[in-house]
Amino acid sequence: MFSFEATKYPTASGVYLMKGEEGKVFYVGKAKNLRNRLRSYFSEHGDNRPQIRFLLKRVRDIETIVTDTEKEALILENTLIKKYRPRYNINLRDDKTYLSLRLDPREEFPMLQLVRRVKRDGALYFGPYASSAAVRATLKEIYRIFPLRRHPLKTCRKRSRPCLYYQIGQCSGPCHGKISAADYRRLVEGARALLSGRESEVVESLRRQMAAAADRMAFEEAARLRDQLRAIEQTVERQKVVESGGGDQDVIGLHREGGEVELAILFVREGKVIDRRSYNLEWRLDEDELLSSFLQRFYGREVCIPDRVLLPFLPEDAEVLSEWLGEQRGRKVQVLAPARGARRELVALAARNAEESFRERGSRREARQSVLEEIAERLHLSRFPRRIECFDISNVQGRHSVGSMAVLTDGEPDKGAYRHFRIRSVEGSDDYASLFEVLKRRLERGVREDNLPDFILMDGGKGQLSVLGRVLEELGLKGQIDAAGIAKSRVQANVRGKMVERSEERFFLPGRKNPVVLRQGSPALFMLERLRDEAHRFAITHHRKLRRRSSLGSTLEDIPGIGEKRRKTLLRHFGSLKAVKSASLEELRAMPGLPSALAESLYHALHTQKPS
Repeated sequence: MFSFEATKYPTASGVYLMKGEEGKVFYVGKAKNLRNRLRSYFSEHGDNRPQIRFLLKRVRDIETIVTDTEKEALILENTLIKKYRPRYNINLRDDKTYLSLRLDPREEFPMLQLVRRVKRDGALYFGPYASSAAVRATLKEIYRIFPLRRHPLKTCRKRSRPCLYYQIGQCSGPCHGKISAADYRRLVEGARALLSGRESEVVESLRRQMAAAADRMAFEEAARLRDQLRAIEQTVERQKVVESGGGDQDVIGLHREGGEVELAILFVREGKVIDRRSYNLEWRLDEDELLSSFLQRFYGREVCIPDRVLLPFLPEDAEVLSEWLGEQRGRKVQVLAPARGARRELVALAARNAEESFRERGSRREARQSVLEEIAERLHLSRFPRRIECFDISNVQGRHSVGSMAVLTDGEPDKGAYRHFRIRSVEGSDDYASLFEVLKRRLERGVREDNLPDFILMDGGKGQLSVLGRVLEELGLKGQIDAAGIAKSRVQANVRGKMVERSEERFFLPGRKNPVVLRQGSPALFMLERLRDEAHRFAITHHRKLRRRSSLGSTLEDIPGIGEKRRKTLLRHFGSLKAVKSASLEELRAMPGLPSALAESLYHALHTQKPS
């Protein structure tokens, strides 16, 4: 048991790491005064949060790192959480970055690009968009109104004629001189204004151009401008406008119920709510610490940071957060808790969204609970399957073998827990041996980290299930983890041999001869099929990635002077191996960082190789 002595710890600002056996980091926190903060955990009354009480029982050591300022402590805390991924810190299960639109006005003919990382590279970024469907809908409207180019200029200029988008009026054809630079720049400014929410400017400009075209009797041009105006008006009518003082704002609402916290973020751009995202946090943190930690996790990624962040209340370190966000963004960011007016109404709206999201999540949770109970009953599981893992192996003729693990937590895909496994000990195509290696590595680590699944679903029948049985027995886990194998449905002829019929999915259980068949179309069957398909998709995607890398390496690795770093640079510069092979000598010479002599060697080597 850990014995706390307050005098051992400094009174300065900094970061503390709570560690367990073998130095494993369980929790990382920051404090303005480290001694006072740590004393609060071990005081007579103690910290009442259930997970903290459980944490303190496992703490064997506390390490502190002193910083000069609170902001340095905040940055260091972020860095250490990303490094150690402590079990008791806030973890956003939906930790993906959001989609944004990038427009670089410095390009000759700027184009819109879909990106997930917002960089400080001088380009303009619009968003964020929580789904690709939302981005596609936005781009569809933009291209209909302002036909910007879709593809890289270098690629398009190699074509003998403009692409199909030009033919259907959704590209202005700058690559083939179909529009002047000045006219194209007007399209860019229109798209920029529309994405920024300044529709009134765009509408006024188009009306002036339409009137001028009509005066010149250029009726086709006037009709095109009229259609653009109508499209903008229809788009604007579908957007919800709020009286919020304009500008870009992220508005955070909070709803707390039964030990759970639901946080909703409204993304407001130029006075319009463009999207919403919600997070469910099953942590009993103080609301002040919870909100501060959430902001650090959310904005610690490469996402769009707005002019203002509106909160239901100000955490203690609000000034430090504001300064940190400003540095991330490159200009001032306000962190506010409005007490009245339109902004306060926005925060109330975000809170209502959080409450509604919690209610919907509760309904879905009850439905998933019912499905998981059905799975436990039908497959005769010994425990409730809160965490289900499924494994798959992928290779082509024994090359680039990889294993995959897909995970369901409480019936939902837990993509942050998905894992790839490079096969280390198996040569050639031996799926059973590869599966044995993957399962053993996963479960050995699970034993060390006290993180084992309740139920393992194997993609396959009795053979794959027997491999899992051997691993469980070898590690002494038999009886601690439930298991089953899902065998794909078989296609067979019917009794007359004329019609082809598909058999149902079969589930094989340890020690049971006959498989279990779940009702066709049942939610339980759908959930398990989806997990199996996810494991297969995850394995195939990673396998293709390895093959692409290998293809590039095997083609270029024998060319003197082309090492691994330069191979990656070539691929990044040209976009693909095919583009490298088709590049002219002049294009290779023009590549930054590639000496002229090496460009010639590369060109001759690629063009004298025998076709494979």
